[in-house]
Amino acid sequence: MVAGATGLVGREILAALLADKTWSAVHCVGRRAPAQTHPKLHFHTVDFATLPPLPKVDDCFIALGTTIKVAGSQEAFRAVDLKAVEAVALAVRASGATNLGVVSAMGANSHSSVFYNRIKGEMEVSLARMGFKSLVIARPSLIDGDRAALGQPGRAGEGLGLKLARGLSPLLPANYKAIKASDIAHALIRHVKAGTPGVVTLMSGEMQGG
Repeated sequence: MVAGATGLVGREILAALLADKTWSAVHCVGRRAPAQTHPKLHFHTVDFATLPPLPKVDDCFIALGTTIKVAGSQEAFRAVDLKAVEAVALAVRASGATNLGVVSAMGANSHSSVFYNRIKGEMEVSLARMGFKSLVIARPSLIDGDRAALGQPGRAGEGLGLKLARGLSPLLPANYKAIKASDIAHALIRHVKAGTPGVVTLMSGEMQGG
């Protein structure tokens, strides 16, 4: 199962899963279908606020996320980055999933004074309590990718941040370098496939190079 398959990282996750013979079927949930087509891809149009029972799956990948600017308010942001993520996780847990991979953020901390980081941290804590055999949390730095090509609005300061990050890359610690969406996807998939019991947190530097 993939939630958020039309985003930067979600698109890469979906493409990799479709190419991997480990999975015989890949289900996607969302408000709009991904651009990819494939014989083993099944798309389900859903409202994350009222999710129906989901198909039986073994593994789930959640790459849902927005910004306060795009969402329109802190509460609307929380509805996506916390509540929608929780809803998908609970639904796939009920349908038999034992392994979950989720895209979080580098500064995630449930006690942070920064709203964005606090919501990401609360999301991580919530998922850790749901009883998955294996939970893999990816905490990327600035994600390097073209949102415009996906029909997504650019994020405030992201373009300038990427230019600076690329130029300063040799001087930056690994965790602060911009990271390709494909590197995040491949690292997340690799660790979910391994199924290490408990919670595994992948920092940005660990995911560089896929």
